Amino acid sequence: MRYLVFTLILCACSVVACGQNSSTPFRVGIVGLVHGHVGGFFEHSLHLPEIQVVGIAEPDQTLVARYAQKFSIDRALFFSNLEDMLVKAHPQAVLVYTNTFDHRKVIEICARHGVHVMVEKPLAASFEDAGAIESAAHAGKIQVLVNYETTWYRSNRAAHDLVHDGTLGEIRKVVVHDGHQGPKEIMWNRNSSPGSMIPSSTVRERSTTSDVTAPI
Repeated sequence: MRYLVFTLILCACSVVACGQNSSTPFRVGIVGLVHGHVGGFFEHSLHLPEIQVVGIAEPDQTLVARYAQKFSIDRALFFSNLEDMLVKAHPQAVLVYTNTFDHRKVIEICARHGVHVMVEKPLAASFEDAGAIESAAHAGKIQVLVNYETTWYRSNRAAHDLVHDGTLGEIRKVVVHDGHQGPKEIMWNRNSSPGSMIPSSTVRERSTTSDVTAPI
């Protein structure tokens, strides 16, 4: 998770010259508490010295109460409206843990405010949404990052370097032993993330193969 935070900071700084003092924490907002990975972020990154969580946008007060209690989060950080959080908290980037169907709307709003965005996979629920996200990112001059977790693995980067410096020779087959067992049962409806229809292990295997074989 720490490598993801660093990547987000570097992506944001690559858009414009980053004049931020290295001792000043990077201002991060959280959008949504629906996706389960937000718990991992709070557990491992909430108190990292490199970042400061300045606002959390979530309309569902049941989720707000649950996470505020579990991770001892100041209730003053919570906003029920994304626009309100962006205007009052001034994050430099946001991490999105909403339903996939909401990614487009969130990114379009953030783009209008010039705020960089990270979303969980998949990027979008449709090709149309993906195109709209691309257009919004260009118009707002922001970076949009998808959290393909395996991309941040040191082992994958090392394997990538071995492939592309010729050490391993021609690659004819890639076998990946990764992922997790996942849920025992998957329930899906119109409001579910499309990504839930694809086993997480399959996504991770394809992501890992891309990490190792694709050029940078």
